[in-house]
Amino acid sequence: MQKLMLAVDRLSTFVGRAFAWSIVALTLLVSWEVFSRYVLNHPHPWALDAQIMLYGILFMMAGAYTLAHQGHVRGDVLYGNFTPRTQATIDLVLFVIFYLPGVVALTWAGWIYANESLAIRENTFSPDPLPLYPFKFVIPVAGFLLLLQGVIEILRCVVCLRDGEWPMRQKDVEEIDVEELKAMVKDEVDELEALIKDDQGRGARP
Repeated sequence: MQKLMLAVDRLSTFVGRAFAWSIVALTLLVSWEVFSRYVLNHPHPWALDAQIMLYGILFMMAGAYTLAHQGHVRGDVLYGNFTPRTQATIDLVLFVIFYLPGVVALTWAGWIYANESLAIRENTFSPDPLPLYPFKFVIPVAGFLLLLQGVIEILRCVVCLRDGEWPMRQKDVEEIDVEELKAMVKDEVDELEALIKDDQGRGARP
C-alpha cells in the first residue's frame, strides 16, 4: 500500500512540476504583449484570452500536487496539537463527506462541459478567436487527478488510524518552515558552544 501511495504522489508531483512551466509561458506572454502594445503600438486581441487559459491551466493542474504535499489551506491552530489518530479521523470524515462528492461532481460536470464545447468547436469571443474546447478538457483531467490523490489521502488516514502515525510522503522542494529553521540554528549554536567549551577545557589542562 505504501508503494501505491508514493506512486500516486510521484504522479501528482510530476504533473504539478510539468504544468508549473506554464507560469514561465504566461510571464513571457504578458511581457511580450506589454512591449507589443506600448512600444510597437500593436496589441493582439487574442493575448488576454491566452493569458486567462494559461493561468487556468496552472491553477487547475496544480491541485493534486498541492494536496499531495499538504499545501492547501488548513486551520492548524487546533489541528496541529491533535494526535495523529485524531487528525486522521477529522481528515477522513471531511474527505468522505465533503471532498469526494465535490471532486466527483467537478470531474463529471467538467467532462460533460468539455464534450459540449468540443461538439460545437467552441472558440473565444475575441476578434482573433482561439479554440476554447481543448482548454475545457483540463477540467475533467484535473478533477480525475484530484480524485485519485484524494483516494490516496483517505488510505493514508486509514493507515494512520491503524498504526497511530502518518505514513511517509513523497518529498519535494519546499520553503523551510520557520520553526525548523530555528531548530537548525539552535542545534548549530549548541554544537559550536560545545566545541568552544571542549577547547577551553583542553587549554586549561596543565
